[in-house]
Amino acid sequence: MRIRATVAAVSGALALSAFAVPAAQADGGEGGTRITDVTVNGGQDIVVGTSAKKKVTIELTATDPAGVSKAKAMLWHGTDFSRTGIDGSMVPSTEYGDCTALDDTTSTCTFTVHADPNDNIYRNALAGPWKVWAAAYDQDGERTVEEAYKTVNVQRAAKLTVNASPEPVKKGRTITVAGALTRANWDTHAYAGYTRQSVKLQFKKKGASAYTTVKTVKSDSKGNLKATVKASVDGTFRYVFAGTSTTPAVTSAGDAVDVR
Repeated sequence: MRIRATVAAVSGALALSAFAVPAAQADGGEGGTRITDVTVNGGQDIVVGTSAKKKVTIELTATDPAGVSKAKAMLWHGTDFSRTGIDGSMVPSTEYGDCTALDDTTSTCTFTVHADPNDNIYRNALAGPWKVWAAAYDQDGERTVEEAYKTVNVQRAAKLTVNASPEPVKKGRTITVAGALTRANWDTHAYAGYTRQSVKLQFKKKGASAYTTVKTVKSDSKGNLKATVKASVDGTFRYVFAGTSTTPAVTSAGDAVDVR
């Protein structure tokens, strides 16, 4: 962990060296250049598991009366945009984005970064809001900068299972619906129980088109789930977790029961 944290700190320093903001331009507004929109990951949260890196696209739109010449963007996590304030960064492999002019004054530029649990997503504390650093340049090379243009959630991927038993079951008998809610642990590179979380148990009668909520249960100290219901008709059970700021919503597969 110490080595990974050190590498992350160095990466953050390198990011700042490439994206450092000259004091004279830190407040933005140079030359009439304006950043009008930034979209990260198509407007969706960034969900990362325990091993595979996630490709993330940043799309920046900027305008200037004489046209936009180039742009930069990156994602960062921390208290402020400084060498001591940043504890996580996602930096494009190229310094400037791929820009396309929409008209004489406005351009949209795209950038690719990666959220990698083996590199820049190196600890669980990095889950939650990340900020966008963005810069757009006019034709004279002057730039407008936004250090925290907007935020995007980076989340720990989740899994949810369900198992209803016994199968088949006599009508009126008790059905036990077990399951488990787990999420990616970036500290250990494994999935671990997500504890004390409310999860809905839902049931869909055979032939029906929609599920209805039967009850809500909480995951235990290991992320396990357990609920009991009376067998009445054939159908399918599933668990549904609504998600949190650090963990996405997830729905289990369905488990059908045969009531006789």
